[in-house]
Amino acid sequence: MKWEYRCPSCGARYAIEPGRYLCGPCSKANAPGAPLSGVLECVPDSIPAKGSLPLPIEERWFPPIPVGNTPLWRPDRLRAHLGMPGLYLKDDAREPSGSFKDRASYLVAAFARQHGIKEIALASTGNAASSMACIGAAAGIKVKVFVPKSAPIAKRIQVLQYGADLVEIDGNYDKAFDTSLEYSARTGTLSRNTAYNPLTIEGKKTVSFEIVRDLAAAGEGPIEHVFVPTGDGVILAGVIRGFEDLLAMGEISVMPCFWAAQAEGSSAMARALALGRFDALPSTTLADSIAVDAPRNGPFLISKMKKYKGRAVTVDDREILEAQVLGSSLAGFFAEPSSATALAGLVKMSKELGPKARVAVLLTGSGLKDIRNAALAVGAPY
Repeated sequence: MKWEYRCPSCGARYAIEPGRYLCGPCSKANAPGAPLSGVLECVPDSIPAKGSLPLPIEERWFPPIPVGNTPLWRPDRLRAHLGMPGLYLKDDAREPSGSFKDRASYLVAAFARQHGIKEIALASTGNAASSMACIGAAAGIKVKVFVPKSAPIAKRIQVLQYGADLVEIDGNYDKAFDTSLEYSARTGTLSRNTAYNPLTIEGKKTVSFEIVRDLAAAGEGPIEHVFVPTGDGVILAGVIRGFEDLLAMGEISVMPCFWAAQAEGSSAMARALALGRFDALPSTTLADSIAVDAPRNGPFLISKMKKYKGRAVTVDDREILEAQVLGSSLAGFFAEPSSATALAGLVKMSKELGPKARVAVLLTGSGLKDIRNAALAVGAPY
């Protein structure tokens, strides 16, 4: 099977090779600090075989570290509390770095190893940085990360523990993103920047395969709703890409409803779905992992959401912290604020969905990554 990049906007096709990130014509109008046009997706030249996990990089190039195959929980007490016996929690805090972002880093590192690339650079609010540093350590690849100084200390310490080069930025994620791109352009370093590198979307689709196959193996029905914490939109775009593949392969017959769960203080995707345009407003939320002023993957994700009638739900910081405690005390899952945002979104919509809904909530990071806000949630001193 052969793979290539395809631009969903104009249909242009490109080889998957170093130096190719965006569609040339569609990206010409891109400006710093704005959502990206010309985001590419990976496509095979034929429909993959049923039962396979189609990825554009051969397995032999992947680093020797266990990524993926995380548990799908059946949280009985949380189900009873919400009156939703069809609720499942997908636990990606079990990834090596404690974050869902390892799925993308794993594929990007495999690409780097395939092409003999020795350095990867990226911007991050913390999780992608610690993830790429972790996977890079296993792969023997130098990693340089650009992170806002406001990122939780636990995530910055992870980066240093893994031996990566940490550059702290006076500013937000959007400034870190642009600074990282400038560095990659100047040095020729491989960029892992989310959305900008199409492999970040492709790597994240693997979670959809695991959800579907775990439920099928248990003889249980299909998922109808998927709640995903959403900032720049790459995790949710990857989830949708996975379900698109599963539909084409005949492993599912209908697409679920995809929910972009956002903090009210950083809700660019929700506004774009409602208004039909992006407006960059300053982010103010304790959910740092999804605090993005201008979601770089915005146009790509919104087109997917509209195609499959996806929905957005916003919650405030109080609801996020309450959901964090709810997940911990009733399911034993200690989520960081971004993950708790997805659970808070479900709590908000639970009455509308009703007791028969079959729902998967993606829990994308451990609460140990942000102890300060966890302490705030339970009224403990920090």
